[in-house]
Amino acid sequence: MLKNLQIKSWVAVLIILLDAVGVGYFLVRESRSFEIEPAEISELSSVDEIVASIPPVPTNLIPLPPPPPPDIERMKAQGCVADGLLNGFGGDPKESMRLARRSDCYYFHRALETWADDPDFDKASKIIKDIKKQKDEAVFGMFIAEAVNTKTLYTYEEGDRRFNFEKMCKDGQEDFWKKNICIPSFESEEYRKYLRQITREAMDIGIQSFLFGQIFYQDSDNLSDPVVPEIIEEMKEYAASKGMEIVIGAQTNDITDEKYLKNFDFLDGGVGLKSDGSIQQGACSSRWWKKPGDWCWALLWHKTFASKANNVFLHLDWTPKVGDDMSNFARMDSDMRKKTLKDLHTYFLSRGNGFMLPIMAILPYGNGGCHGAKENYYLASEKYSCDDEDAINGILKKAWRD
Repeated sequence: MLKNLQIKSWVAVLIILLDAVGVGYFLVRESRSFEIEPAEISELSSVDEIVASIPPVPTNLIPLPPPPPPDIERMKAQGCVADGLLNGFGGDPKESMRLARRSDCYYFHRALETWADDPDFDKASKIIKDIKKQKDEAVFGMFIAEAVNTKTLYTYEEGDRRFNFEKMCKDGQEDFWKKNICIPSFESEEYRKYLRQITREAMDIGIQSFLFGQIFYQDSDNLSDPVVPEIIEEMKEYAASKGMEIVIGAQTNDITDEKYLKNFDFLDGGVGLKSDGSIQQGACSSRWWKKPGDWCWALLWHKTFASKANNVFLHLDWTPKVGDDMSNFARMDSDMRKKTLKDLHTYFLSRGNGFMLPIMAILPYGNGGCHGAKENYYLASEKYSCDDEDAINGILKKAWRD
């Protein structure tokens, strides 16, 4: 039986030796085709080649340096009204951008509009980058309007929900401007959240000037206990956290409380332009104010207001109704428009005020006179009937020397 089979020790050794010889023969035979590839020796790369081979860091991960601080004196001398430039307003956005690039404007006033509309920061950012390729020192302004559309759909990022614009309205002013367009209130927490988000997003894309529209509508009725100082403080704290500086202004109309007016870096308003190129001399426009108690459309360069302000920015304002500043200006002939702009710019700068020359502004329908791509929009471009850009640039060139 196999279990009782015994193998002699010498036989076992012989079996092991034969097995080892067989394995050895197999390994030798198979290894004859094995060759070791010689190593390739390449020259060491230069430092420049090594650096060039490193993949670049995506540009969206590199924080941009903060823009230079806005120079408010230069803003007063080389400022331009560019209403809706960053929104693509006016019917010919490409020409508006080309006009801005060709211009000698340092400051683009009201470039981002928000009147009854939410801002599109992606679009605004692209336009800013396009213009800054040729005008890297340019300062852009945002208008924070006294009107919100209660039907607007806009995401509140911190709350992961949509803003409730109906909660932003001042009590009793829900349809003040027209249906679904109300006056917002600084006392509304929802409006404060909205302001916080849009002003921070504006700073994130490089906007450095902010203008509150008709502040007396938005703020508390009690100016001895206003809300706006808190908002200004928050905005400037955020700007400081980004290493940038901003300026904040307001349309204050006939407010004369000096403590209140000093909250703002500048006040903003019209000049009361007449059809002959002259301006009114009173504190209130005679178009509406005839006697005490009448509504006052304030002329902020008047000493009643200017003496209590940090700075005053003036421009050709609009309501838009036939007979307002821009209406009268656009109905002048070319020579009178050029003379009027030069005279106003010289006059107001001599008084220490700023005068923003118009390159983009609103006109009333049926105004007549010159206009841009749309009947209700002024564009200074040589492409359209106003063609004031050479005259404007001539004034701006002489207004400031670095």
